[in-house]
Amino acid sequence: MRQYGFLLVLQLCWISYGCAQNTQSNQPLEPTLAWPAVADGQEVYVHTGFASLYNRETLIPDWVAYELTADEVNPTEKLRGRESFRWDPNTKGKQTAYREDYRNDDGWQRGHMAPKSDMRWSTQAYEESFYLSNICPQNGTMNSGDWANTESMGRRMATRYGSVYIVCGPVIGSNKYGTLGEHKVVIPDAFFKAMLIKLNGKFESIAMVLPNEPVHHEPEYYWCTVNQLETLIGLDLFPGLDDSIEETVEDSYNRSIWSR
Repeated sequence: MRQYGFLLVLQLCWISYGCAQNTQSNQPLEPTLAWPAVADGQEVYVHTGFASLYNRETLIPDWVAYELTADEVNPTEKLRGRESFRWDPNTKGKQTAYREDYRNDDGWQRGHMAPKSDMRWSTQAYEESFYLSNICPQNGTMNSGDWANTESMGRRMATRYGSVYIVCGPVIGSNKYGTLGEHKVVIPDAFFKAMLIKLNGKFESIAMVLPNEPVHHEPEYYWCTVNQLETLIGLDLFPGLDDSIEETVEDSYNRSIWSR
């Protein structure tokens, strides 16, 4: 599998920095498939619609994971709630970002990892998507452009195949943009997303890496294999897959499955 433009640049140039019920489908979150591997001592915050591994040093999540189903994309009634960026209650008394840290004039926005549009099956899930444990500084053009396209892709996959497991988060890289606000929220160089579906009894996966910049490319420019992404970010993304199939599932992607 050949590597695509942006991922190749990353591999050559970058360095490393450093269970509520689903009210629509009535299925619990499934950490065995939706979550990356969790090391001893790491604390995952589990909410109605997503789970987050929050980093108290960077003040952004290391990753956010969730399953999105067809019923959640198209619920009987699309719900909304209070749109208020705020602390995750799990971070009370701990080092955390503040919403005031994101008040700046440099074009950085509070970018959702698990998007609010994926959470309209539950008012609680919708409101929890505004927790800062689900938020990273994102370039405004990227947030509303190519990143939004990956979110739409997730909804299409859930609708087309019944459900999709999604893991996403920041790539700190060389931390070329520094930090944001009084509490020094780290601004990522890029963002990653990986998806896993089950089709005709077989698992299929894909990954992507997008620069935190005001650029635009066709979606396939960012595509790569899960194994390539894992090499870049140092995470085991779908450890719940059986060892006998994990390498095969993560070492390639079928373009026809993921295309528009």
